[in-house]
Amino acid sequence: MPFTLVGNLGLIGGVLSLIFGIVVLIFPKILNYLVGIILILWGVIALIGHFT
Repeated sequence: MPFTLVGNLGLIGGVLSLIFGIVVLIFPKILNYLVGIILILWGVIALIGHFT
């Protein structure tokens, strides 16, 4: 199967969502940090995609 950016980002996003969901259930106070990290990563990925 050839390398596709969208397919791999979808897989990575799904795995990260599961991990973050479990962490939030265990440590609810960490939710603010996780949301901030996700938004920063989402913005960086969007900017990289726009400028490449």
